[in-house]
Amino acid sequence: MELIARLQQQLQGLEERSLIRRRRTVDTPCAPRLTVDGRAMLAFCSNDYLGLASHPRIVAALKEGADLYGAGSGASHLISGHGRAHAQLEERLATFVGANLENARALYFCTGYMANLAVLTALSAGDADAEIFSEALNHASLIDGTRLARVKTRVYPHANLDALSALLAASTAKTKIVVTDSVFSMDGDLAPLPALLALCEQYGAWLVVDDAHGFGALGANGRGALEHFDLHSPYLVYVGTLGKSAGVGGAFVCAHEAVIDTLIQKARPYIFTTAAAPALAHALLASLDIIAGEEGRQRRAHLAALVAQWNDGLQLQRWQALPSVTAIQPVIIGENADMLDIAATLYEQGLWVGAIRPPTVPAGSARLRVTLSAGHTAQEVAQLINAVNTLERTRHEPG
Repeated sequence: MELIARLQQQLQGLEERSLIRRRRTVDTPCAPRLTVDGRAMLAFCSNDYLGLASHPRIVAALKEGADLYGAGSGASHLISGHGRAHAQLEERLATFVGANLENARALYFCTGYMANLAVLTALSAGDADAEIFSEALNHASLIDGTRLARVKTRVYPHANLDALSALLAASTAKTKIVVTDSVFSMDGDLAPLPALLALCEQYGAWLVVDDAHGFGALGANGRGALEHFDLHSPYLVYVGTLGKSAGVGGAFVCAHEAVIDTLIQKARPYIFTTAAAPALAHALLASLDIIAGEEGRQRRAHLAALVAQWNDGLQLQRWQALPSVTAIQPVIIGENADMLDIAATLYEQGLWVGAIRPPTVPAGSARLRVTLSAGHTAQEVAQLINAVNTLERTRHEPG
């Protein structure tokens, strides 16, 4: 069949360029020590930054939530799917993150992808002349959100404040939306949020911050990038993910109550999808207790120590470790085939590290995406440091 043959030809092309993605099956709960396809592995590739995905208190809360509310929600939030657990979670999130915002409320979403689509389409809805100013290294969900908004979009170079300022100064749009990741998922660096907020306040623009990799892990109390930078402004629209540091699933938007009301009325990704299981929201209440409490502070301190250990211990001559103070620690290898071979060698040593290739990252910058977790020990991080240092040295020895 011609249609099938065309797909097979496209897949063969991906294979020839070392761009085929393959899944592995994890047999055990999310943790640094896993059984993968029946084999014991030490994983450095999840986004479970605080090591909460298998925390006994959260697992118990999930079971309790299922007993209280059943397995599913049964409908969208605006029909009959908005449960008591959802309402309690939104209230807690508004209090927790809203300390950095004005008249804040929160809205819970099934995924961070859905939340980002919702924010960008709803904030620009009803204004055909709106403009979105998008960071060049933004996550795919933000890129897709700008496309779905169907308004003029300007992409500014990574962390280039002068370029963004010039774009904002030239804009005549009444609705201006600047959107950025807080922690860039493939590079691990932080966006210059204080300067971005200053520009937004100067030019009357919303600042949408996707804090997927910052919520829970950044800030003295785990409130994320806003707390880390001590940002306070009604111009802020904060998107937090609950499937990474929080260890469960879903996402939320926290912003001025007028923004949240707009999302409820206009955001198609919120209006027309079934609500997440209330049991997940119930489990997330336990997760927030841990993040905000003494155990959360201890886990963030341990994670920071592991990040410092990684940066101090890595000794590379040919590969490039990108500067990062976050749990995301990329090592650029270069070519796709070389990177896959290196990742496979580590895997054979029992070390599972993310292998990232185009189009996720630019051509020629294929990389190992090492992610550290508070669930790791210093000895385990030392094991990976030694393996990467040794592998780079032996791969480039003469002869």
